[in-house]
Amino acid sequence: MWPHQHSLRSWHNGKMVSCCFYEGSNCHLDGIQHGMFGLIWHYLYSSFLRSCMKWILRIITGRCELQRICANTVEGAVRTMKIEYSLESSRNEILRTSVTIGEENVESRVHEIMKIKHVSAQKDPKFKLNLQVCLLQINGFKKLFIEVENLCKQPFDSSNKQHEDMLIKLWKLLMPHVPLESRITKQWGDIGFQGEDPKTDFRGMGMLGLHNLVFFGEHYPEIAGQTLSQSNHPKIGYSYAIVGINLTEMAYSMMKTGLLKPHLYNLVSGVPQMHDFHEFYCYLMYEFNNFWFKEEPTSIMEFNYYREQFHKRVKELLLDPNSVLTLKANGQ
Repeated sequence: MWPHQHSLRSWHNGKMVSCCFYEGSNCHLDGIQHGMFGLIWHYLYSSFLRSCMKWILRIITGRCELQRICANTVEGAVRTMKIEYSLESSRNEILRTSVTIGEENVESRVHEIMKIKHVSAQKDPKFKLNLQVCLLQINGFKKLFIEVENLCKQPFDSSNKQHEDMLIKLWKLLMPHVPLESRITKQWGDIGFQGEDPKTDFRGMGMLGLHNLVFFGEHYPEIAGQTLSQSNHPKIGYSYAIVGINLTEMAYSMMKTGLLKPHLYNLVSGVPQMHDFHEFYCYLMYEFNNFWFKEEPTSIMEFNYYREQFHKRVKELLLDPNSVLTLKANGQ
């Protein structure tokens, strides 16, 4: 029996949190003291020490912090994330708000920053372009997340022809030689939906789940077909569409928490687009399928455990500032 979709999601979002309170006052107090020390140190560093260090380095090198980052850090996630932190930590409102401007305002904002920081284009000719790329990535990521979230919040609407057409397209992509008998049919179970009407399975991730599934089937038809075939394994198979929607939630949560920043900053030298998010989803679909059959779970009832193990592995990869996670398969 396949676990209900809501049970999968509630399990993931409702992780057990263990607290050390038994014989526990000392452990609890240690945690409070450690937390207080961290807050005090963070306050001192952010309000005083960091400013002093920046001023000293400016005197020694003749360059502002943004210049030093661009000059001493290779292009990619490490540089962009350092620039992002530097701007967000600035006391100057123009610098601080540079991480939340539109793509169309990036070039003019770079000019403002150079003026404020007294950066000479003649003395540092690469700075302008390097900072511009970082700002495009930073603001592009924020814009992309809004687009992803909007799709997630958009429910599947049976009265919307575009939604219905996309659903039928998914069937044709995965089952090109099998006609769909009717819109409401048990056939949907053949591609891993739970009931006769797939719209109920999109409630958690909205249209984002459907967009992801269609993108995978459309851009990687052979791999999607193979994955669907393997998911029908008689002993350790899984519901293709339901797992696909579950992986949409994984990709969405990783973007929401910022875990996807290194991957996207390394992948796109500019503004990341929706297809870049879809491509990451395709990576998850392909790699999860490989992981599932490599681990050989005894039954589908172990899905939650293996899903969490896979989640941890991907998170570890994304914590590498040099990570780029793309689908790599033979013949693709």
